[in-house]
Amino acid sequence: MLEIELFPSLSGCIETVAKAEYQEIMRQLLAAGEDKAKLGDRAELLRVFLETTDFKKLRCESEEHLINGRVVKFVLYLENGTPRYKMILT
Repeated sequence: MLEIELFPSLSGCIETVAKAEYQEIMRQLLAAGEDKAKLGDRAELLRVFLETTDFKKLRCESEEHLINGRVVKFVLYLENGTPRYKMILT
C-alpha cells in the first residue's frame, strides 16, 4: 500500500509540507531515470489530498501538539480511491 509521511512543524503547517512534497515529486517526474509509475502514484495521492482536505481542521488537530514540543507525523494513504490520513504523535 502506498503511504506518504509528512512532518509539519510550527514553521510549516501540514498544507505547506504537502505542497512542498508535491512540488518535489513533480520535479522528480520531470527528471529522467526515475520510477515514473511510483512517483505518479505519489503525485496523484498528494494532489487529491491537497484538493479535498480541510487543512484548517488538520492544523487545529496538530498545532497544540507541536506547541507542546511533540513530533507530529501525518501518514497519507488511499482507501478505496479516497485519500485518508492518520496523525501519529511521537
